Amino acid sequence: MNDLPVLTILIALPLVGALVTAFLPAATARLAGLGFAGATLVWAVVAALTSYSLDGGMQLTETHTWIEALGVHYALGVDGLGLLMVLLTTVLVPIVLVASWHEADAPGNGGSRAFVAWVLALEAMSLAVFTATDVFLFYVVFEATLIPAYFLIGGFGREGRGRAATKFLIYQLAGGLVMLASVIGLYVVSADSGRPSFLLTDLAALDIDPVTQRWIFLGFFIAFAIKAPMFPVHTWLADTTERATTGTSVLLVCVLDKIGTFGMLRFCLGLLPDASQWATPVVVVLALISIVYGALVAIGQDDVLRLIGLTSLSHFGFIVLGIFVFSSQGGSGAILYMVNHGIATAALFLVAGYLVQRRGTASIRAMGGGIEKGAPVLAGIFLISGLAACGLPGLSPFVSEMLVIIAAFQHAWWAGAVAVTAIVLAAIYVLWLYQRTMTGPEQVEVKDLDRREVGTLAPLMLALVLFGFFPMPLLDVINPNVEDTLTQVGVTDEPPTVGSADGAASSQGGHE
Repeated sequence: MNDLPVLTILIALPLVGALVTAFLPAATARLAGLGFAGATLVWAVVAALTSYSLDGGMQLTETHTWIEALGVHYALGVDGLGLLMVLLTTVLVPIVLVASWHEADAPGNGGSRAFVAWVLALEAMSLAVFTATDVFLFYVVFEATLIPAYFLIGGFGREGRGRAATKFLIYQLAGGLVMLASVIGLYVVSADSGRPSFLLTDLAALDIDPVTQRWIFLGFFIAFAIKAPMFPVHTWLADTTERATTGTSVLLVCVLDKIGTFGMLRFCLGLLPDASQWATPVVVVLALISIVYGALVAIGQDDVLRLIGLTSLSHFGFIVLGIFVFSSQGGSGAILYMVNHGIATAALFLVAGYLVQRRGTASIRAMGGGIEKGAPVLAGIFLISGLAACGLPGLSPFVSEMLVIIAAFQHAWWAGAVAVTAIVLAAIYVLWLYQRTMTGPEQVEVKDLDRREVGTLAPLMLALVLFGFFPMPLLDVINPNVEDTLTQVGVTDEPPTVGSADGAASSQGGHE
């Protein structure tokens, strides 16, 4: 595969699929869309197993001149961070398509043909974002993701989805405009150095003065904080997850929002290390506010889908905290959290969606409880997914959460102490949610999950348990990338070795 444009083919498969399915009848479009999504997944897995080396660095690179006068290139590549985001995306898309098999055809929705086409288009744009190694190309596809996302939110789901889609678009476009100023700033800096270029390798080699770095950092960080999302630019999140279909919410929260934290690692730390350290005190505080505020607000929600959306505000706070404490434990924990959050939250959204379909309401109060007696499989998977979201030992989010908390304590005792409170708060909103919906003195007649629905959740349940007990396959991919990033920032320490053969786990860190 060394002679093939692996990443271009990876992006082209779902993009072609989107164009093809847009002109097919609904039943055929669903099958064709699943076929294209499955082929994309197979291609990504084969490329990862046969062409990616765990030694780290940017791999599977492609570079072609695009706009020579501006130094713009069509440049692609993946490191450990990009590879895991690619695999997470390609795994979740076919699961979403199967889970939403009939949902898009419900009265008032836009139909399966449009839904499948927009999902595949969003997959293609997301894969382009995670593989772009030219800042201008990244910006173009970063903005392009908004087109399918807007139509998925506005065209499918519950009453009020149009307003939620508009709010989502306004927030994201505002962030994109701020980022554009920083993209232009990088062009000016590179042009002043003698040769304009948007390639990450060229930009990383520039000596950007501290003041300029800070202004450019602010533009990127604001855009990524909106995308992630973080407090206080998060208010689009709950409205979107409340009104969109659960399949759309999975793609937005578990894939698209990861672009925010991906960008913080790739651009803020990778290109602007001095400014990133300068901003650390404020970012850490914002991350801690997001962690606690998201959990507290989630406790008071009556809409189950809105509640799940707000829990992600807390989880993204953990990810950002891990990134900006500048240690290998924090960085590895943050990237691992990105993967594990995607798995756990996808499962929670999907099983909650199945519950809402059966009860005809998303109101926790209106569900009345007692569901576990009539639908034990649904209740069991709902409980496992919820416990994963609150970091139960033995499930994969626990490992990433512990790595971030350890790194937070090493950074400052008060940061770790505040972060730990989220564990208690998460247990409150998860267990209270389960009690109010699933337990009760009377049995509620609810159809249990069928084979299709169990099939969509089974791989997610398997991943939660597998990576909960043995996270090293993921950390082996993550650690070299974290080492490279910290070296760029000027920090070195020992990478985490959770679950290694000798059982050791590093705990020391230091700044050069």
